[in-house]
This record gives sequence, structure tokens and C-alpha cells, in this order.
Amino acid sequence: MQQNNPFANQETECLFKELSKVTNIKTGTRFTNEEINKIIPQIQKINKLKKEKDALILAHYYCSPKILFGVADFCGDSYALAKKAREAKQQNIIFCGVTFMAETAKILNPTKKVILPPITAGCSLANGITADEVLALRKKYPNAKVLCYINSSAEVKAVSDTCVTSSNVFKIAERTKQDQIIFVPDLYMAKNIEAYLKNKGIKKEIIAAGATCCVHDKFTLTQLKEIKTKYPEAKIISHPECLPEICKNSDFVGSTAGMLKFVKENQSKIFAVFSEWGLINMLEAQNPKKTFLPCGRICASMKRNNLDNIENVLENLESLAGITVDKQLAERAEQTINNMFKEAEK
Repeated sequence: MQQNNPFANQETECLFKELSKVTNIKTGTRFTNEEINKIIPQIQKINKLKKEKDALILAHYYCSPKILFGVADFCGDSYALAKKAREAKQQNIIFCGVTFMAETAKILNPTKKVILPPITAGCSLANGITADEVLALRKKYPNAKVLCYINSSAEVKAVSDTCVTSSNVFKIAERTKQDQIIFVPDLYMAKNIEAYLKNKGIKKEIIAAGATCCVHDKFTLTQLKEIKTKYPEAKIISHPECLPEICKNSDFVGSTAGMLKFVKENQSKIFAVFSEWGLINMLEAQNPKKTFLPCGRICASMKRNNLDNIENVLENLESLAGITVDKQLAERAEQTINNMFKEAEK
């Protein structure tokens, strides 16, 4: 391959095609040919290593577009990634995300080595509640069903009834037979579930505990109103981790995958996306003729995944221990996750 020809093979041609459509959050402009050329050797090395090391690279949409379009074998939201991890045939799973995601992959496919490139990457939601706190709620509300958001630790999953993601939480809550639902750890999502059920005429008590997402809780109603005033034609789409006032005034509320689908099918040409910047990059790539207003927030933990630590992990794969989860704990947590698959896919 001639070094001065960036389109010498399909791999680099695809990279140029996708990255040239999206915004580099560091510069605020589209990726240039010069920027893309600089990372091609490293991307080629990573893709060669993953084949040699029998590794599958999974990446959440919030990761850098360099990862999503350059080295990821599959990218998706939490629900899709959990399913893909469960089905993985490769011996090694490189999970570009945060700790709870890599933990979930290990729980669902325990014989595989699962590596998180930054080694540790926290989540304000997963850190927002403990298993002991959930057990105390269970004792206080013995007839309630415990739904835990996937953004939770293995310990919390192990003492819950059903895991949920933003793509299925409303459906699962609606189908729950119990009159009381303990929902952890997303306080804003709990309020949005409550509003959804009320609009459906379904009477259930939502008992919430935990924290909020350090990305989605930063969006404000004032910001939303300013956008609507300045861009009245814009469609507002938001994630259910946002404030209830944001969701109430949005044109669409849904999971990352749901927002991607909505934008693709909607005829509007301009959108304000109340979510993480990585999602906006994916939307830009999939919808090059549509405009996305720069209101996205950055998840610092997700952005700790980068090409350097992916390369380092692959080069030293044999010496790395990977994610570990106690066997009995993993079995209980797996049941909670499997309950999600059963209830969501009825």
C-alpha cells in the first residue's frame, strides 16, 4: 500500500467516509483529512491485533468516533451491547464503555476474558446506590418489584428482580403486575417512568433511590426554551435520564437506539439532541443532510476509552487479568439480566 494514498483499501476508505461527516469535539469542526491520516496506522495496527488475539471490540455510542468508525466490531446502546456480549464467540472481549458495562459482559459470558481499556471508568449512576440500600428498600416494601437500571453494579443487580435499559424500561414498568415498583438508581428516570404510567392511566407507586446521570442532569428547561425560540423548526429529542421537565417538553424521548431511529425516520432537517456528544457524532454520520445543534454534553468516563489504551490492552492481553465477578454474585445478577430479556422480548 502506498502511504500517500489514504483510500488504498476498504478499511481506510470507510474511515474517511464516516469521520469526514462528524464533528471533532476538540475543534468544533469536521474531522480533516490530515487528522484522519494521522490515526490510520494505529487503527490498522489495532485491527490486525484484534484478529491475531481473537478479540471482539464492543463500543458504546458515547465513545469517540475514532473508536466507533475505526476499530469497533459492534457499537450500540447498553441493551444491544449486552446481547452482543452474551453471543460473543471470540475468547476476548474488549469493551469500550464504563465499568458496569464490562461487568455485565462478564456476567453474561463468564468464560470469556473481558477487558475495559481504561481499566476503570466510573458512572455516577452505578456509584449512586449500594446493594445494602436496595435490601433495606426491599425490607421496607416487601410487596414491591425491584427494577434496577443497567447502569448499576453487579452487587445491585444481584439483589434486584429485573434489570432494565432505557430502551425497555417503560415497557417493563407498564407490564409489572405489582402496585409498587422500587426503581434504582436513576432518580430522574424514575420520575419519567411515573409520568409515563400516569399518562397511560396506570396507577403504580414508584419508590426511587439513587443518583442522577452527571451528563444528562446538566440539561435545563431554560436551555430547551432558548433553542425552541431560536430554532422553532428544530425537533427536540432527549434521553429519559434527563430532567422530567426536559422530557415533557421534548418531541421524542427514548434510548440512544430509539433516538437514532427517530431521527432517521423523521422528515425534519434540524435537531437538538439532549444527550452525550458521541450520539450526536453517530447521528451526523447516519444523517449527513440533517443539522444537529451543538448542545451535547461529554461523558468524561466514556472518553477515557481511546486508541492508545485499546492498543495497549491488545498488546498485553495475555498478562491482563480482566474483569472478575464472584461466581455466586454473577449467577444472581445474570438471572436479573435474563429476566430483562424475557420481559422485554415477550
